[in-house]
Amino acid sequence: MKIPIVFLGTGQAIPTKKRNHTAMLLSYKDENILVDCGEGTQRQFRKAGINPCKLTRILISHWHGDHVLGLPGLLQTLALNNYSRTLNIYVPRGTRHYIDLMLKLFVFVGKINYKVEEVDGGKFIETEDFFIEAEKMQHGTPCLAYSFTEKEKIRINKERLDKLGIKGKIIGQLAEGKDIVWNNKKIKASSLIYKQESKKITFILDTKINPNCEKIAKDSDLLISESTYTKVEENLAEDYNHMTAEQAATIAKKSKSKRLILIHTSQRYENRERLVLQEAKKVFKNTEVVSDLDKVEV
Repeated sequence: MKIPIVFLGTGQAIPTKKRNHTAMLLSYKDENILVDCGEGTQRQFRKAGINPCKLTRILISHWHGDHVLGLPGLLQTLALNNYSRTLNIYVPRGTRHYIDLMLKLFVFVGKINYKVEEVDGGKFIETEDFFIEAEKMQHGTPCLAYSFTEKEKIRINKERLDKLGIKGKIIGQLAEGKDIVWNNKKIKASSLIYKQESKKITFILDTKINPNCEKIAKDSDLLISESTYTKVEENLAEDYNHMTAEQAATIAKKSKSKRLILIHTSQRYENRERLVLQEAKKVFKNTEVVSDLDKVEV
């Protein structure tokens, strides 16, 4: 099963003609998980042809404006469209009050049910199919990186099952790895079952390089990372608690990630994204730079 991610916004603190503020949507079965919600995110949903009322969770990395100023408008739109779920919103420890402050700044029309959970780090969501973890980042304000992991599963070859005419409760024995006898013939479980490997997608947004970056990204199938600057501006990256493309690529390499996508590039690289990409590729070959509304699958 492919896991799609839509890049609703790929820009930095100041948006450009091409790049909106940060927001990404990961979809998995009945889950639609928004990572950050920069200004204009709800309009990006429209452009992407996605119904925001399908949202189930929002992960907030930190409370700088380019990552959260789209939140009040999005919540207002959901309320006006009779959003029927309880929206789960996850924020760094000690920052829950910011949502209340935001919604007091204007007259909110309608009602929406939402639940805010503060996250310190580690595993904070787990279902039968996936779990989500967080690690603290270094950005001068409470900040988290997140990883989404689809659990490893045992699958059964349904085509072979149909061909052999196997059905009923006995399929459960095969799923447990037990051999069976069917129509007086021994059927080995190993001939019908296979392992679906786990998949891991990591989001590292707005941080200076630190040991937790490699920790959260370890063995990612896809690492999505900020790369605000190039090596030429490494001093600025240090001063403003951001990373260079080279540093993001180093994290991908050391964490043994399979694929790297760079976002949150400075407006100074508008139409010069190749400089960011070239720098990263020298360290980690399987690197890409995406644009707003691009969609990738893992």
